[in-house]
Amino acid sequence: MGGATNDSLLDIKGLRTHFFTDSGVVRAVDGVDLRVGQREILGIVGESGCGKTMLARSILRIVPKPGAIVSGRIELEGSDLLTLSKKEMRKIRGDAVSMVFQEPMVSLNPVYRVGNQIEEVLTAHGKAGRSAERKDRVVELLRMVGIPSPETRVGCYPYELSGGMRQRVVIAMALACGSPRLLIADEPTTALDVTIQAQILDLFRKLQAQLGMSVIMITHDLGVISETANRVVVMYAGSVVEEAPVRTLFENPLHPYTRGLMRSLPRKGRDERKGRLYTIAGTVPDLLGLKPGCKFLGRCPYADAGICGGEEPPLQECGERHLVRCARLDEIGSGESAVEDGPA
Repeated sequence: MGGATNDSLLDIKGLRTHFFTDSGVVRAVDGVDLRVGQREILGIVGESGCGKTMLARSILRIVPKPGAIVSGRIELEGSDLLTLSKKEMRKIRGDAVSMVFQEPMVSLNPVYRVGNQIEEVLTAHGKAGRSAERKDRVVELLRMVGIPSPETRVGCYPYELSGGMRQRVVIAMALACGSPRLLIADEPTTALDVTIQAQILDLFRKLQAQLGMSVIMITHDLGVISETANRVVVMYAGSVVEEAPVRTLFENPLHPYTRGLMRSLPRKGRDERKGRLYTIAGTVPDLLGLKPGCKFLGRCPYADAGICGGEEPPLQECGERHLVRCARLDEIGSGESAVEDGPA
């Protein structure tokens, strides 16, 4: 991956987050290296269970039990978050790094008005001030995220708002403490219809430009990534398997898993896309019983047990800012034709 650069906001090096269960150790995040630049929107994509959310929770050090960060570094502007005390981390959360969690109906307490819940964030982070000041700040936040008639909406309960409105409230809570340098959005468009998805993604772009922050956009939807991200990281079974600028990834995906994701996308107007969509064979491996070698070995149409079954291959550079974890790159070729046709 290379070391930190002058324009780096966040540098993750060798991060491992494991869950210690009665059945064994689950390697949810397994040696991840990652960099987020200043004012960059980084997309992280992959199937459910690939480690995206645990990576995000590791950054904020809110990994649920029995999970724990076992090794690595998480450097925010040069300061390793893993060396900070619990008190110091509480100051980081919300102020420097904020997170928009999955499913706003779960993130919001159904028995409290949304205005009270945003006020609670201000109070918890010492941004309280007088009661009138807090209420003005809540209205200002709701207006910032595009909620109409915010003076009225502060008195609503979550169930009185649409899915898109609830998502905007959650975003407002993430921004309540000011202007975070990094905003992590975990599946922010899940369960929203297409029109509302577009509005939420447009809101993220506007807020990123207005506040000058960096954004990590976590999703399983490549369409979301194509519309918002500057750079994309593809995760599989706890590891990064490919990383590239968004245009490079869509024009020239190299890892067989990335190609499988691309081939599964519906493409309007192409005769060969009629009928059933392409699916990647097999299932995500059990993280309790990972075998040596490439984690995609059991599902890869290009796999060679002799080559791929030894050690997990390292990330290697295959072009400008394009990294791939595959031992058979020279054999499988590259380009859009590989995405269309698959292996020979």
